Amino acid sequence: MVDGLQQLWRDLVTFDHLALVLTAGWVAYVLWLGLWIVLQKRSPAATLSWLISLAALPYLGFLVYYVFGPQRIHRQRLRRTRARASLPAPPPGHTPTPEALELARLAQGSTGLPPTTATRADLLVDGAAKYDALLAAVADARVHVHLEYYIYEPDRTGTALRDALVERARAGVEVRLLLDAVGAKRVSSRFLQPLVDAGGEVAWFHPMKARWFWKRPWLNLRTHRKIVVIDGRVCFTGGINITDEQDERLRPDAYRDLHVCLEGDVVRSLQLVFVEDWAYATGQPPLRLPDPPPCPGPVAAQVLVSGPDSPLEAIHRLHVSAIHAARQRVWLVTPYFVPGEAAMMSLTSAALGGLDVRLLVPKMSDSRLVTYAARSYFDELLSAGVRIYEYGPRLLHTKALLCDDDLAIIGSANFDHRSFRLNFEVSVLFRDRDLHDRLATLIEGECGRSVRVRDDRSRPLWRTRVPEALARLVSPLL
Repeated sequence: MVDGLQQLWRDLVTFDHLALVLTAGWVAYVLWLGLWIVLQKRSPAATLSWLISLAALPYLGFLVYYVFGPQRIHRQRLRRTRARASLPAPPPGHTPTPEALELARLAQGSTGLPPTTATRADLLVDGAAKYDALLAAVADARVHVHLEYYIYEPDRTGTALRDALVERARAGVEVRLLLDAVGAKRVSSRFLQPLVDAGGEVAWFHPMKARWFWKRPWLNLRTHRKIVVIDGRVCFTGGINITDEQDERLRPDAYRDLHVCLEGDVVRSLQLVFVEDWAYATGQPPLRLPDPPPCPGPVAAQVLVSGPDSPLEAIHRLHVSAIHAARQRVWLVTPYFVPGEAAMMSLTSAALGGLDVRLLVPKMSDSRLVTYAARSYFDELLSAGVRIYEYGPRLLHTKALLCDDDLAIIGSANFDHRSFRLNFEVSVLFRDRDLHDRLATLIEGECGRSVRVRDDRSRPLWRTRVPEALARLVSPLL
């Protein structure tokens, strides 16, 4: 065997036209892979980034693109209210502006989810507040508990929630837990067995299982949503996963994050999002759940969803449109800031137009590459008049956008290409002065505890400028 391989190698290196054959093979590879990438009709920047990167990886680049390249997911959707021409009546005492009506129509047209209302909208700052409220709500469940999470760790926090679900399942409550196969990879069947034995159901989103070779894997397409719906009457969503890393009572370096607890008619929309994801992940017919009685409230709210199953990029589209529609201020909080051209244009245009534009990001995220990529945009933002703040020492994980005096968007989506195009995300757009003021107070406090980025900051060539420039080159792929 060894002698045969050695002889094959000798024959190969002594082949007269080896260089010509290898060159022709590389050209054919680049042309074929290039045609495949170009036909995806992505943004020119992303297309060129893929072409340049994969041209430098002969043959191996095909495998990289096959596994991690952009894909579209085609899945059966449930019937949604798509009356795009007319909107539901606004909540009592709320007279929407023309800009608000335009955003509501845009959101409904791109997601199929109409504007609705909430009777209650509580901001839950950090993990301790979220976990206490979640466990209390689960303990009160009488009909069902539906949960969907990206990261779920089998640690102290994860075990406490699992045990609470087990107790409810034993009491006859229907418990359904949907976990992402990558984000919750440390969760074992042994850890979940008590829940299954109690009658609960568990499903995995895009599990890592063998597929036919002609079917591309979905390793890069994850559900980043955090959704809990209890009895169709109360729900939770936002940026906080189930892990000790986000409980400041257990770790002094826990993430700084934000969640919302909602009640009222808006729960129905988040329930529908979960039901769709559950049907998709399990392959079962959609759950038939009784509609709760109407319960309109004073808080105008609209659920936003996006993912690779839709080319409309609804959450991205709503962020950019809300920034363009702003007339006074735009405050953006995100742990990952890797904007596209439209998003950068909206932020710089708002600042150049005299608006109070602020960007709050972590001093150092959990990805050094993303941190460098984010900082590569700072000079352009600063020259336009955007005020940039870097939060530390804890990792800022909040995802929120605040505009003018009443608009707020809170959810799971970061301000980057991955959240806008690759991940399945969910956010909620609010039109409410009280919630807006509470969020504004929170953001203002965070900015006060942060370091403001200045034009005259020290930027050594090899330690900052070169890494930032290189990270900027691959930012369309992040």
